[in-house]
Amino acid sequence: MSTVRTAVLPVAGWGTRFLPATKAIPKEMLPIVDRPCVAYVVAEAVAAGIHNIVLVTARGKTAIEDYFDRSPALELALETAGKRDLLGEVVAIARHAKIISVRQQEQRGLGHAVLQAAEVIGDHDFAVMLPDDIVDGRTWDAVGNAKVETGSSPALGQMLDVYAETGGVVVALKEVPNADTNRYGICAGIWVAADRMKVERMVEKPKPELAPSNFSIVGRYILPGSIFALLREQAPGAIGEVQITDALAVYAARGEAHGVIFKGRHFDTGNPVGLLDASLHFALHHPVYGEATRAMLTKHGQPGG
Repeated sequence: MSTVRTAVLPVAGWGTRFLPATKAIPKEMLPIVDRPCVAYVVAEAVAAGIHNIVLVTARGKTAIEDYFDRSPALELALETAGKRDLLGEVVAIARHAKIISVRQQEQRGLGHAVLQAAEVIGDHDFAVMLPDDIVDGRTWDAVGNAKVETGSSPALGQMLDVYAETGGVVVALKEVPNADTNRYGICAGIWVAADRMKVERMVEKPKPELAPSNFSIVGRYILPGSIFALLREQAPGAIGEVQITDALAVYAARGEAHGVIFKGRHFDTGNPVGLLDASLHFALHHPVYGEATRAMLTKHGQPGG
């Protein structure tokens, strides 16, 4: 059984790419069909066996905490109205995971955000999940309708399987266009399997001509508790922020870092087009709204599937 029991979700960002909507609504609470973005990431953690969630939050983000809390008035209203299915779903949200919140009082990079969870995590190994990155690890039939139960594992679960063998740092990898390497943390190393890399180098947002590869880290990390000591001493790096990649590079140099190309469909919901893409995907495969979504797309000249 994995020793990783906690996932850290950095949710303190402004969400400027979604303004003006995010002037009043945390970007993590923007909906994908019938639930907020952050709920999909927490569900992935729970499916991987992790039930302790640390939210690294900020002023104006209390709606995220409220979502995962109980709402007695709403529950009573649903019970009184006889809406037991909805009642069960609303109650389950608060039961699936234990939510702890810590504040990041100033935004100084992902490494700084992760460091805010140090007192909660202690010296234990833990996961980090970026809520902008949503992965649907399910499998579907040939026409994209009914779910096929094949024992498919969530992306974080796939990473935990590797961590059980290797320990150390494990990151999720995805191949990106060469021209886009300056947007990501990039890994290079030795491929020990078709979907696994022993990482030897990590570079934060390198220019395309200087990038050691085009395999980027994608919003999922398994980290040792010892990383907090590195982050405390780390000077700001790229764009003046405390970057997690700079700390991970230390483990890579020691031969203690591994990358996994996960199975599943990835969505970057940190921008409006990515959020729309995710919304269409989950709507098309929704047990209630799938048929109506395909009809709507057909009506607008784009057959669904």
